[in-house]
Amino acid sequence: MLTTERLERGYQTAARALLGEAVPAGHWEGELSSSPLSTATAIAAFQSMINQQPHRSDEFRSLIDGGVDWLAKHQNPDGGWGDTVLSHSNISTSMLAYASFHMTGAATSHPQVVERATAHVEAQGGFDAIRARYGKDHTFSVPILTQCALAGLLPWNKISPLPFELGWLPHRFFQWIRLPVVSYALPALIAIGQARHFHAPSWNPLIRWIRRAAVKPTLRRLTSIQPESGGFLEATPLTSFVTMSLVSMGLTDHPVAKQGLSFLVNSVRPDGSWPIDTNLATWATTLSINALAGEELDDSMVDALITWLLSQQHRKVHRYTNAAPGGWAWTNLSGGVPDADDTPGAILALLKLRPDCERVREAASAGIGWLLDLQNSDGGWPTFCRGWGALPFDRSTPDLTAHTLRAIRAWQPSPKPGSRIERAVTAGFGFLARTQRSDGAWLPLWFGNQFATDEENPTYGVSKGLAAYRDWDRLSDEVPQRAIQWLVSAQNQDGGWGGNLQTPSSVEETALAVEALLSVPFADKACQRGVSWLLDRVSEDSFRQPAPIGLYFAKLWYFERLYPMIFTVAALARAVENAARLVDSSPVDSNRPADVRPAMTS
Repeated sequence: MLTTERLERGYQTAARALLGEAVPAGHWEGELSSSPLSTATAIAAFQSMINQQPHRSDEFRSLIDGGVDWLAKHQNPDGGWGDTVLSHSNISTSMLAYASFHMTGAATSHPQVVERATAHVEAQGGFDAIRARYGKDHTFSVPILTQCALAGLLPWNKISPLPFELGWLPHRFFQWIRLPVVSYALPALIAIGQARHFHAPSWNPLIRWIRRAAVKPTLRRLTSIQPESGGFLEATPLTSFVTMSLVSMGLTDHPVAKQGLSFLVNSVRPDGSWPIDTNLATWATTLSINALAGEELDDSMVDALITWLLSQQHRKVHRYTNAAPGGWAWTNLSGGVPDADDTPGAILALLKLRPDCERVREAASAGIGWLLDLQNSDGGWPTFCRGWGALPFDRSTPDLTAHTLRAIRAWQPSPKPGSRIERAVTAGFGFLARTQRSDGAWLPLWFGNQFATDEENPTYGVSKGLAAYRDWDRLSDEVPQRAIQWLVSAQNQDGGWGGNLQTPSSVEETALAVEALLSVPFADKACQRGVSWLLDRVSEDSFRQPAPIGLYFAKLWYFERLYPMIFTVAALARAVENAARLVDSSPVDSNRPADVRPAMTS
């Protein structure tokens, strides 16, 4: 039975667990899943250096052996590897691991592992499957094939050349020349493009001459955008690909290669694996603040969190993406890049902590200005750069647009008619209306579900879209009503939600759906069942179990250990606020289908 006492107890248990995850400084760092993909690329980078400088074998051999052993232990039963230890096998990660075993000589020490991997990659279509998976987007297909070439599995001339000479151009031209890689992949364009040119120069003498002339200036460009940590975007795969490419050309002493190797050495985990990224500290912190009801944080904690968040705001033009000052990245580390998900998250968190604080208002104002400048002409918001639209990861997306609209609402609840903010909000909701599917769902960019068709996660997209309509008091509009209908109909028989219709329930997706629906009166029965499902997970302490729902760059799966706790806290905090509607004297039947009522129209 759902009671007020059970609700309060469940929320307090989840909130205490989340608060207990904060680091001594007061913020949250979280823990990203270990990644077979990252591990495979890191050991390939080390092996590339040993191939060029055999005397350094002692320096890197233990790291390689540790990574190989970890990969062998985490091979899936089908012979492949997924992006996390909870992920289904995919051709990209399987091919990279397969190449690493050959490249490092581990094929002889782990013959059964390699035999199963060979059968798997061949059954999946091998190199052709890699090309088909990514199509015109070379952001990830060319790096994968490059590692295969370094392992001796593929001739260099079978890899598409990358126009690295375009990295010579000023940044403002990039959005107009439709690069075959996404905006954040400039380091790969330069380093991998140069490696391809080095090992298999173009037959065209003019192109060969241009590329030869562009080598030094683009290497200078690459050096100038490498962060202090040495890790491009704090990401192991991108840093590994850049490093192995430079080293393969004999540039073993180049500063970028040396700092890249240092980053990889410093990023290895005790079990011999590497994560996709170092951490999502800023993202995890703002999510946690926005999830908690608020009374759990005393004044000293609030002061510390405000100071920490303000110190993460980028105050000058970013040397990598050329982003203007005012935004926030996902991490407090030097490889982070300001984006349109972390910036609204930080604004919402700061305004929740202390909305009348002058420092907070100044930072939020700068952040809102940054977001307004980022808005695309279609009314939506992209991740990093305005105007880049050649490839999916650079286009406007509903989840980021909804998040930005929420931040604007928190900053200026009643924008003046005709003002820039009012026009931006109108355009943003227009984008959401146009991108809604006919069934009422939105598809997010940065989250997926491995059990769903096409690995999509409309549950996440709809939950985030509805939050924007909720915050702007527009839930009675036709667009959100269709979204509500979809979300209620997607509830599973057990009371939970997966990423899509008829996918297994997860803590993350159930919590997201419940939080979104708790503002919808006619969805009370669905919310009762969803809240009861979450409370069961809290009582058995399985609400800490993460699912691989996050998508990183180039659609690499990850899971974050804090996500299920954070999302559960957010849902139960809102459930406590709405306890009077949810709590009744009748037991909640988790096997009873949710009520689905006709959508209301305004």
